[in-house]
Amino acid sequence: MVSRLLLALLCVSALSTAQSDAGKPVIQLRLGGEKRKHYEGRVEVFYNGEWGTVCDDDFSISAAQVVCRELGFMDAVSWAASAKFGKGEGRIWLDNVHCTGAEKSLAQCESNGFGVSDCKHSEDVGVVCSQKRIPGFKFIRNQAVGGEGLTVQVEEVRIRATYSHRKRIPITEGFVEVKDGGKWRQICNEDWTEMNSRVVCGMYGFPGEKHFNVRPYKLLAKRRKKNYWGFSVNCTGNEAHLSDCKLGKEIQLKGNNTCRRGMPAVISCIPGRAFAPSVSVGFRKAYRMEQPLVRLRGGAMIGEGRVEVLKNGEWGTVCDDNWDIRAATVVCRELGFGSAKEALTGGRMGQGVGAVHMNEVQCSGFEKSLTECYFNQDSIGCSHEEDAAVRCNVPAMGFHSRLRLSGGRNPYEGRVEVLAERNGSLVWGSVCSDSWGTMEAVVVCRQLGLGFASHAFQETWYWEGDSSADPVLMSGVRCSGTELTLDQCLHHGKHVSCPKGGGRFAAGVSCTQTAPDLVLSAQVVEQTTYLEDRPLYLLQCAHEERCLSSTADNADPSSYRRLLRFSSQIQNNGLSDFRPRASPQSWVWHECHRHYHSMEVFTHYDLLSLNGTKVAEGHKASFCLEDTHCDEGIQKRYECANFGSQGITVGCWDTYRHDIDCQWIDITDVKPGDYFLQVVINPNFEVAESDFTNNIMKCRTRYDGHRIWTYNCHIGGTFSSDVEDTFPGLLTNQLSHR
Repeated sequence: MVSRLLLALLCVSALSTAQSDAGKPVIQLRLGGEKRKHYEGRVEVFYNGEWGTVCDDDFSISAAQVVCRELGFMDAVSWAASAKFGKGEGRIWLDNVHCTGAEKSLAQCESNGFGVSDCKHSEDVGVVCSQKRIPGFKFIRNQAVGGEGLTVQVEEVRIRATYSHRKRIPITEGFVEVKDGGKWRQICNEDWTEMNSRVVCGMYGFPGEKHFNVRPYKLLAKRRKKNYWGFSVNCTGNEAHLSDCKLGKEIQLKGNNTCRRGMPAVISCIPGRAFAPSVSVGFRKAYRMEQPLVRLRGGAMIGEGRVEVLKNGEWGTVCDDNWDIRAATVVCRELGFGSAKEALTGGRMGQGVGAVHMNEVQCSGFEKSLTECYFNQDSIGCSHEEDAAVRCNVPAMGFHSRLRLSGGRNPYEGRVEVLAERNGSLVWGSVCSDSWGTMEAVVVCRQLGLGFASHAFQETWYWEGDSSADPVLMSGVRCSGTELTLDQCLHHGKHVSCPKGGGRFAAGVSCTQTAPDLVLSAQVVEQTTYLEDRPLYLLQCAHEERCLSSTADNADPSSYRRLLRFSSQIQNNGLSDFRPRASPQSWVWHECHRHYHSMEVFTHYDLLSLNGTKVAEGHKASFCLEDTHCDEGIQKRYECANFGSQGITVGCWDTYRHDIDCQWIDITDVKPGDYFLQVVINPNFEVAESDFTNNIMKCRTRYDGHRIWTYNCHIGGTFSSDVEDTFPGLLTNQLSHR
C-alpha cells in the first residue's frame, strides 16, 4: 500500500515537472477557426488526449505572446475575445489565464487549472500573431498527440529551382523545401500528393500545378546529399497556405536510407497569363481572351481589390456575409493568381456601384469560378458598405529590384530611378519628366508595392538623390495605368531624348495607402436633363469662362443660345478624401462669378455623334468642391462659404445643380439626330484615384430640334464588354489632354 502511494506521488511530481519543463511539453497548441489567415485563429490546446479551447476571461497580450512564440511566431499582434474565430468544440481547458510573457509554454502560466472553467464556447479566445517566424524554431510534437489535428509548423517554405531554371522569372518548378530548426529540409515524396502541390503553388502565386519530367530530378537527387524533414504533409487542396495543412505521419530518419522508395518532393506550377515567362511567347497566345465573369476593382496592387461579378450583362458586387478565405481563394485562382492571402470585408477596398449580385457565398474551394459557388439568391438587405474584397498571392517577379525612389523624406516619396544596362553594366539613372503625370506615378507606386499614387512631380530639386544617378536613362514615358512595371509603358527605349535633362528636372512620385474614388450618379443626370433657350447677354460670365461654343464669340448679344442642362451628383466611394492638387494659394480668382477655381477643369461635358465624333462640348471648373450631402453618420468637412477648404469627404457627394452657370452643353449649332451625352470627371487625371474607369458616364440622347430625350445612362465599366462596345470610350477612358 505504501509503495502504491509512493508511486502515485512520483507520478504527480513527474507531471508537474513536465508542465514546468518547456523541453517536455504536456500540451500542444494549434490555431483553429475557418475565417482566418494561417497566423491567426482560435487558441486550441491538446491536453490529456483531447483538444479543447481557452476562455477569454483575464486573457492578455502577454498570454497571446506566449501562445504565438510557442507556435513559432516572433510575437503577438493582438488577441480577440468572444469567439471571433468561431466557437470551438470539446472541453474548455484553461480559464483565467495569467501570463507574464516570459513563459516558454502556456502550461506554465497561472490559471484555474486544466478543465476548471465556468465559460461557454462563446468566450473562446483567439490570437493574431506576427507573420515572422522565429529563426531556428524547431517544431516539437508531443508524442501523446499522435499527429491528430496538428497543422504544419515550419519557419519557411520554398521552391528550390535547379541550376538551369534558377534565372527564370518567375520560378515555377523545383524541389519543395521547408525550413525547420534553422535548416532547409526536403520532404519525402512517398506520400506527396497533387493536392499538396496545389497548395504550395497557390502560396507562391500560381493558380494550379501541372505534370513535369521527373527524370532529371531523379538523377539530381541521387547525386545530392539529402536532409529530409521528419514528417509527411496531408493537404486537402483548398488550404490557402501549407501551414493550414494537417501534419502527416512521422518519417523515420535513417540518413541515406530515409525515403528509400521515393525522392525529395518536386512541384511544377502553372503561372497566370500576366506572369507567364517572357521566354514563352506562345504561352500567352494560348489563352483566349474571353469576357471574364469575375474582376477586381479598387485595389492598389496587382491581385487585390473589391470582388465584382457579371450577371445578365451587368457588373455587381458580393456581400461579405460568410465571406471567407476559401471563397477568396476561388476568386484569386480564377483570375490567374495563387491562393488568397486575405478575405476582406466591410468595403475595405472601397464601395462599388449598382447591384449586389451575391450574398452568403459558400465555396468548396475547387470551383473554377466564384459563380459556381453556392449563394443565397433570396437574401436581401446588403449595402455596398458590406462589399467583399480579396488580397491574392502573386508570383515573385523581382519588380522591386529594377526601380527605386531616392531622396524623399519617407519611403513613400522621392525621385524615380531605374536600373538599366549601359555599356555592358547595370547602372542607376533618372527618368525624364516630360509628359510625366498621374498614370506614370500609378505604375511606379504599384511596381514598388507602395499603394496608390498621390502626386506626380516634374521637378525634384528638393529631393537630393544620388548624384551618380542624375543622367537620364528613360524618356518619353507614357502609361495607360494598367501596366505592372514602368518598362512595360511606352518609352523611347535606348535612344533617350530629354531636352530638360535629369537632375532637378527628373521625374518623382509620392505614394499613399488609400485613395479617393469619384463616381457620378447616372440616374441624377437622366432625371434632370432639359433644354433652355437663354439670351447671350445674360451669359456674360459663362462666356468669359468659355462655357459656350466658339460660335458665341461672334454672335449678336441679343441672340439666344440653346443649352442642354442637367444636374451632376458626384460621390466619393473611395477610402480617402478627394482634395484639389493645387494649394489654395495657387487657386485662380474669377472676378465675374467672384469665386476661386481650385481645379481649372473638373469635368468635361460632351455631345458625341454615334461614331464618337464630338459635336458640342462644355466644361466645368471646380469653383466649389464641397460636401453637399453625406451618408448617415458622416460629418461634412468641406464647404466653400467664406473661402473655406475644398474637397469631397469619403461617403459624401457634391451636387452641381442644373440651374447654375456652366452646368450645361451649348447645343445651339447641333442638328437634330441621335447622340451620346458624355460626362467625364477629373478628365486630366489631375488628382489620383483608386479607379478611373468609373469616372466616365454616357447616355443615349435623341434631339428633334425642339425637345431632347436622355435614356440608358450608365457609368463606364458597369456592363459587359459587348454592351460597352456600343458606347465608344467607356472601356478605355482615354480622354486626357495628353
